[in-house]
Amino acid sequence: MPRKRFDLRFPPRQAAKPVIYHLVKDYDLTPNILRAQIEPGQQGRMLLELTGRKEAFADGLAFLEREGLTVSEAAADICLDDEKCVVCGLCTAVCKPQALYLDDDFALKFDKDKCVYCEACVIACPRRAITLRF
Repeated sequence: MPRKRFDLRFPPRQAAKPVIYHLVKDYDLTPNILRAQIEPGQQGRMLLELTGRKEAFADGLAFLEREGLTVSEAAADICLDDEKCVVCGLCTAVCKPQALYLDDDFALKFDKDKCVYCEACVIACPRRAITLRF
């Protein structure tokens, strides 16, 4: 089954609505909340991974947009500037899901499927060699 990641933005009035419940119950999508910051009365944001039938994606995303959420595909990749990077490993130390790691040859590697786009690596990099490409 296809799996995709989406960046959801909630307007303040929508933060308390059970949208995840409806994705499961009404659209047969399996959600995996990778990161979320949602508080009543404030704009919220969620990184959501959905798994399900291809047809269900379009219907489920249309539902979210009808509910007033802004839906976009999640960041495409971590970009590494090889000229700036000195492979110090600081980014790997702060990467909790271990999406960034050093291989046996001490080369910096990125596993897109593990990344939750927390941007901790971007902040930790002293040379500003890491950026997110949206």
